[in-house]
Amino acid sequence: MTYDDDNIFARILRGEIPNDTVAQNDHALAFRDIRPQAPVHILVIPKGRYVSYDDFAANASDAEILGFNRLVAEVVRAEGIGLAEGGAGFRAITNAGAHGVQEVPHFHLHLLGGQPMGRMVSRD
Repeated sequence: MTYDDDNIFARILRGEIPNDTVAQNDHALAFRDIRPQAPVHILVIPKGRYVSYDDFAANASDAEILGFNRLVAEVVRAEGIGLAEGGAGFRAITNAGAHGVQEVPHFHLHLLGGQPMGRMVSRD
């Protein structure tokens, strides 16, 4: 999978498509999913051109990696789903490639919470 500059997240970052921004910093943007799968469903994306988590982890600068992860922590805290704040927890999901059922070729992390999330993968 190669990076596509016309993917929906690239277009959101360029301001071509509106979003419900939750938080952002110099390196990442967090916004509410338009088709939430839980009471809290937020996407966190880097502002750089990374296709997947492994691409981001291998090629992003230290500042980008730190900024992304700090924004995740800020969102979890602000949404009240973090354990440190007395929340009941959350699930963080990222998909990569065909087997991971990745739909958008821009690395993104789903933060889901506000209810029990059930099993991660079915045993079937």
